[in-house]
Amino acid sequence: MTAATEPVAEAEALSTSSEKTGPKPLTAGQRPLLGQLSVYVFVLVPFAALLLAVPAAWGWGLGWLDIGLALAFYVVSGLGVTVGFHRYFTHGSFKANKAVRIALAISGMMAVQGPAILWVADHRRHHAYSDREGDPHSPWRFGSSPAALAKGFWHAHMGWLFERDLTNLDRFAPDLLKDKALVKVNDLFPLWTALSLVLPGVLGGLISWSWWGALTAFFWAGLVRASLLHHVTWSVNSICHMIGERPFKSRDKAANFWPLAILSFGESWHNSHHADPTCARHGVLRGQLDISARVIWAFEKLGWAWKVRWPNEKRLARIAVTDYKG
Repeated sequence: MTAATEPVAEAEALSTSSEKTGPKPLTAGQRPLLGQLSVYVFVLVPFAALLLAVPAAWGWGLGWLDIGLALAFYVVSGLGVTVGFHRYFTHGSFKANKAVRIALAISGMMAVQGPAILWVADHRRHHAYSDREGDPHSPWRFGSSPAALAKGFWHAHMGWLFERDLTNLDRFAPDLLKDKALVKVNDLFPLWTALSLVLPGVLGGLISWSWWGALTAFFWAGLVRASLLHHVTWSVNSICHMIGERPFKSRDKAANFWPLAILSFGESWHNSHHADPTCARHGVLRGQLDISARVIWAFEKLGWAWKVRWPNEKRLARIAVTDYKG
């Protein structure tokens, strides 16, 4: 195996290795009723806050403190998902020590997108069956007619979250289940969710020294920030599998969609990612901003990350549909 093919091969092994050792099912039971209700609460309540955001901004209260706190929590929790959940835990794009691993898991869970191990299992399953039967959130699930794609967009964007079947952790994340420290942190997901929503209000109240400052910070930096990050992440599942450019060879319909590049911290270079899943940088072409990759680069310089899987010309040329131009 060449150095160029190793990352792709490892991604396949990461998401489908259990298929080779036994017929474990894709799903493992269903969410309990309380767990299912919590999904509705943590998806719909922040979304309702997002819908109220624009009119609220004009008469209810929005200041620089709210914006600053929202930006800070958006960056910390968003990078926890993109650098931590996605590039590190799911695809093994780099190595890290225990402290960094736990910090990434906690910051990712503060995005209120579910426990770390379940998130990873869902995403590995997505890669193993991308845009095919078994993919938990393909927009092409119902066909390619306009009506089917409208239904598929809803399903890929957020409809799949309301289904009760749970991805089989033993099949798609057995390595993470063996990490005792990670499992302990993972089991505290309700705590990290509460902190993610409450801390902005506490900080807003302390900094402004007012209950009003606490309330507006909770609304903007807690609920609205969480909902915006939700929809940016879900847009990678929906929009980035429907429209955009496909300069690289992949087995699915993943596409690069530049308008989401900044808000998603580089995740919307989705075609590049699906063509080379374990690569630490998704925005591999000239001019493609990838903030997550820059964070990993900084980690590497600080000694917090090593064995980083950076792209090279040979690998990119091999997967390019057109001539590669770095």
